[in-house]
Amino acid sequence: MNLVKRGAIFLLFLFLAAHGFAQLSTELKDEIKDLKKYDENLDHRLDRLQKMVDDITWFQRVGDVAHIDKLYIYGPPKWKEKNPTAIGAGNPVKFWTYVFVPKTIDVNKKYPLIVLPHGGVHGDFTTYYTHIIRELMAQEYIVVAAEYRGSTGYGKGHYEKIDYGGLETEDVYASRNYMIENYDFVDETRVGIMGWSHGGMITLFNLFDHPKDYQVGFAGVPVSDIISRMGYEPQSYRDLYSADYHIGKTAHENLAEYRRRSPAWNTKRFQNTPLLIHTNTIDADVNVLEVEHLIKSLKADGKKFEYEIYQNIPGGHSFDRMDTKIAKKIRVKIYKFLAKQLKPNHPITSVKELQKAAYRF
Repeated sequence: MNLVKRGAIFLLFLFLAAHGFAQLSTELKDEIKDLKKYDENLDHRLDRLQKMVDDITWFQRVGDVAHIDKLYIYGPPKWKEKNPTAIGAGNPVKFWTYVFVPKTIDVNKKYPLIVLPHGGVHGDFTTYYTHIIRELMAQEYIVVAAEYRGSTGYGKGHYEKIDYGGLETEDVYASRNYMIENYDFVDETRVGIMGWSHGGMITLFNLFDHPKDYQVGFAGVPVSDIISRMGYEPQSYRDLYSADYHIGKTAHENLAEYRRRSPAWNTKRFQNTPLLIHTNTIDADVNVLEVEHLIKSLKADGKKFEYEIYQNIPGGHSFDRMDTKIAKKIRVKIYKFLAKQLKPNHPITSVKELQKAAYRF
């Protein structure tokens, strides 16, 4: 075989090898893409399963003191549509909401309402709040807790409706309105809102946007400045906001949009509804600097409110939601603040009363 033939055969081999490798590479990429999609869908299915289990747990842990229901209601349409001309585009966003009613109430009388938005980016309302719900039931508060757009446990579709610092606030407000419209024993003149972290941020925006519809609010370790969060949180956290189905741009690319979603940049809208803010100097989730920015902004705008910056309280981000003695003392402070405006029948005024309400003994 001469050199020319050998060269031709070698070139042919290289061509076939390259073609084969390219085809193999494409097939591998497609398989990896399919696996990622399957993994993502599996995660949502597991989240739904976990939610179903937790729903049963609610009845086991709170069913002795509360009538528990889960209602399907709606809020405003999505803030942006993937296909604005598609069938169903512009329809209201449907979501579930929990309702807890004390078993001790007389339905012929009126009772105060607590609106309780959960925290977490793609979080949900879970039995993490068991003792808080028991404490509220003992005081004879009606409680509504919305699983607003973006909440986890309801599939990919609801997850990708997320509108952090946006219309999720209106979902929570819709849950407040639903309770007043559908339950005669809810007193619309005694409505409070309380939440921690992301729920604290939603509390603030509800007070900013609907000041006449709430008599009091508590914001615990509230997310206050999303822009600053983009500076100290990891890339995986930033990606939750710049995802195509969410804001779609980074804070660097659209600073105004991130400011619009940050309470610390919108304090002028606050109308002095009685408000209590708590934060902790060793919070590893919502850095105290964020909440200090909120506090300084409220002061600069001449707003009236109360706050406390706790120093190095164990528990960090969860310092006043835990089952520790100090957490219970702080919750008593919170309940006393709420009770000034909401006047529940059986206000908790001591750790001993809180202990019996939440822990039975």
